[in-house]
Amino acid sequence: MPAPLLFNTAWPPLPLAAWQDTYVTLHMWTQIVGKTRLALAPMENHWWQCTFHVTERGMSSTPMPSGMRLLTVDFDFIDHLLILRTSEGASRQLRLEPQTVASFHARYMAALGELGIEVRMVPRPVEVELAIPFAEDTEHASYDGDAVHRWWRSLTQADRVFKRFRSGFVGKQSPAHLFWGSFDLAVTRFSGRPAPRHAGGVPNCPDYVMVEAYSHECSSAGFWPGGGAVDEAAFYAYAYPEPEGYSAHAVHPATARYHTQAHEFILPYEAVRTASDPDGTLLAFLQSTYDAAADLGRWNRAVLERTA
Repeated sequence: MPAPLLFNTAWPPLPLAAWQDTYVTLHMWTQIVGKTRLALAPMENHWWQCTFHVTERGMSSTPMPSGMRLLTVDFDFIDHLLILRTSEGASRQLRLEPQTVASFHARYMAALGELGIEVRMVPRPVEVELAIPFAEDTEHASYDGDAVHRWWRSLTQADRVFKRFRSGFVGKQSPAHLFWGSFDLAVTRFSGRPAPRHAGGVPNCPDYVMVEAYSHECSSAGFWPGGGAVDEAAFYAYAYPEPEGYSAHAVHPATARYHTQAHEFILPYEAVRTASDPDGTLLAFLQSTYDAAADLGRWNRAVLERTA
């Protein structure tokens, strides 16, 4: 009889220090492609038109209109390609390999030009402390394909569980989608009530972006590779506005904690990965943090939740 596994191998290890340079570089590349969505896709509430969606090979922009045509840009983290396709059958491919952000930006914009796609964007990153214009960023140039593949595999697991969690809610809620500004996969539920105006203050991001993002009362959860206040890959959950008593509310599992600097509940990815039941562990976190937001915020749960 084989020895029992110490953890579920579907959830790969993701220590931040082992791929931090690659992570920062990839984040900038996704911002360049993400700004294509911002330029082309029609506005949706909370900027949902801008996000990426996890796919069986990486993540996708999904189709974006460009005049009478459609453009889709896919990151393939198995063959490590960026693939641009139009509804006219034209395509271009860029190799994902070690290169500067400036080089990636030049190659990507050239590929768009060859396809006849015109995109006007503010050519610098958002939601980061150091916003080097893309065309000038020769500092970030790492790409460890194995590390990116592991991160993407972790995304597929989080995405799968997030979608399962979504099935219990019939009110307004977001898809499970990746925001390239903050580089996190997120899923958000809404009470249906408007929220107080957000104060903004996010680095290199106009305040109106956060005002739109948090226009309505919400309970949000997500997953990101780490950095900043939380220096490890982790799942998070928060409420906006945060109701009184939220930070002290009991949540599950026991490895979850409220992070006073981030103003979020944090569940380390490693605690999920090494659990005997990773899905159940993550679902308990998602449900209990939502319970805290909905109960303390006096949401109309009978109307908003699926009962059968």
